[in-house]
Amino acid sequence: MSQNNNYWQANLRLIALCLAIWFVVSFGFGIILVGPLNAISIGGYKLGFWFANQGSIYVFVVLIFYYAKRMEKLDREHNVHEDKDD
Repeated sequence: MSQNNNYWQANLRLIALCLAIWFVVSFGFGIILVGPLNAISIGGYKLGFWFANQGSIYVFVVLIFYYAKRMEKLDREHNVHEDKDD
């Protein structure tokens, strides 16, 4: 039972970390810090505008792949992984 609790606590920490990063990037960079970030220009676009329209989506996609990879490792650490019969 303790091993299950440790697994879920680690899973919830990972989810909280991913959500916190996504919140900071989408809400923080795209809305709150848009003014200071707009002083920086990349490829002709203001950085605050880019985060509000593109950056948060890219970060979200990267977080999906990070979460999947990290969960695979976490599953193996707690011996709850699925065996692949290839």
